[in-house]
Amino acid sequence: MTGHPYSDTTAGYVLRRAGDRVALRALDGREVTVHLTATTSGQRLRNLGEPYADATTTLHDHLTPGTFVFCYGPVYPEPDGPHLQAGQLVVVTEPGARAGAATWPFERPGWWTEQLRQLAAFYDAAQFGGPGHAIDFGDYRTDLRNSGEKAVRQVQETDTISRMVYGMASTFLLTGDERALAVAERGSQYLHDHMRFVDPEADVVYWYHGTDVTGGRERKLFASEFGDDYRAIPAYEQIYALVGLVQTFRATGDAGILADVEGTVRLFEKYFHDPRLGGYYSHIDPVTFSPHEASLGPNRSRKNWNSVGDHAPAYLFNLYLATGEERYRRMLEHTFDMIVTHLPDRTPGGSPFVNERFHADWTPDHGWGWQRDRAVVGHNLKIAWNLMRMQATLPKREYRALAEEIGRTMPDVGGDRQRGGWYDLVERRADRGRHPFVWHDRKVWWQQEQAILAYLILAGHTRDDDFLRHARESAAFYNSFFLDHDEGGVFFTVLASGLPFLVGDERLKGSHAMAMYHKAELCYLAEVYTRLLVHREPLDLYFRPRPDAAFPDRRLRVSPDVLPRGAVLLDQVTVDGTPYDDFDPTGLTVRLPDSDQPLLVRARVRPTGGD
Repeated sequence: MTGHPYSDTTAGYVLRRAGDRVALRALDGREVTVHLTATTSGQRLRNLGEPYADATTTLHDHLTPGTFVFCYGPVYPEPDGPHLQAGQLVVVTEPGARAGAATWPFERPGWWTEQLRQLAAFYDAAQFGGPGHAIDFGDYRTDLRNSGEKAVRQVQETDTISRMVYGMASTFLLTGDERALAVAERGSQYLHDHMRFVDPEADVVYWYHGTDVTGGRERKLFASEFGDDYRAIPAYEQIYALVGLVQTFRATGDAGILADVEGTVRLFEKYFHDPRLGGYYSHIDPVTFSPHEASLGPNRSRKNWNSVGDHAPAYLFNLYLATGEERYRRMLEHTFDMIVTHLPDRTPGGSPFVNERFHADWTPDHGWGWQRDRAVVGHNLKIAWNLMRMQATLPKREYRALAEEIGRTMPDVGGDRQRGGWYDLVERRADRGRHPFVWHDRKVWWQQEQAILAYLILAGHTRDDDFLRHARESAAFYNSFFLDHDEGGVFFTVLASGLPFLVGDERLKGSHAMAMYHKAELCYLAEVYTRLLVHREPLDLYFRPRPDAAFPDRRLRVSPDVLPRGAVLLDQVTVDGTPYDDFDPTGLTVRLPDSDQPLLVRARVRPTGGD
């Protein structure tokens, strides 16, 4: 032997099997051989809420050509190459109807919807005790231990409440679960009553960072208490305060929610927007509301990806979907024009990763804090995903070109081509043919989400097989390693091999950085994209418009996301269980009937076959 043994994961497609030797085609195209032993165990991929599915005694039946597997076990360095011993196998794909074909379990109708149900049940139980218990947001806590138990710190952060509200509203939209909607509505009201500050003179709404409820008394936390943003008002906290409110508004049309959202949009335009050079500043002073105060330190007169681009996925696309208002489409256009103009690195020999932080004049800031000249892999994937959504809203050649460019370059610079999954923070500049890790080679849950959604929507728009393959491989890694089948929910971080990393804040299921948003957004949109764009199958959505719903022209807009024009139509509608025909199939709107009670609207959308 020429080195010490270690354990690792290899992902690949079965090429052939000869006895206990299985040849795999790895994600980077290499052929590798794994060796089965008398103690090799196997399991089939399973969803949250499903029982363990053992495949140990039938492994040889599963390991047929084309099957996608993850193999974890000892690696013995040897002179003629590493010897891979299969300790455990996760068999991802299942035999298809055609010979040699394979199906991916997470592409079955309802896989992502059921995962979302399970996530909603976990967070409902953790915060409120679950069905049968009162929904009291006074007991909400930001920090949750791995099991869902509330941690000692008695702080309620606005953003994490809003992110949970988003998850519950999305659960209702896909399932019609009234308990989930009740949580979303109570949470929206709690934000309005406890976290909102109205400045009538400036005609804006501002959201507190949160509330300290230690000892049963409320102490408002005006400025951020997070390290990067301490004693400032960061744009992204105001952005994410809206994420749950807008998704709830889509379902109910609550006029009070719309007023709060519109007031916050005025805050962005009045204090964060740069009317001269475009974009939005990342921070403002909590006293003067100026982005140029010396008190902001390294955040003075700065712009970044979050302050410019995060408006779109967090609330702006959904606000445009719910209202159809042209002013929100224009705001979206401005946001994406800034992205395609300023973020790509077009310098000679430039990085494949975008620039993320900027001075006021859009000069890249490569000296800021921990970021320096470094790339967050998930931000690049998030840009590709949202550019394709914008392309569906307002087609522009530069939107699609940059999205496809990112989609084609990211696997080799930000993806793990041996084990699967996507890395976190890497150097933007290559060194000896690779982009070095900044701190570690771990993988974070939300960055896997961005990859899955980016490649699903790219595949849906382009019908490109490579994009679909990346989407499937990304979803396979996420579903194999991030789902916590013992305690519930999703792990924050896994090691490069896929083993859970349960240290420090990364052992938590609730924190400043983690609530229910990204994992719920993944479930909601992966179901939408897989059904409507990839497999061209119908999808049901649920709405509960109030009698005074503030939808323009009393038209409920039911498009599940911004999809290519003409790609889907509204096929069937029921109102309180009765078929209803006053709807626009191509405009995807329902004219609401008069009622003095909330209505339950089920809308079935289906693909047209066009793109």
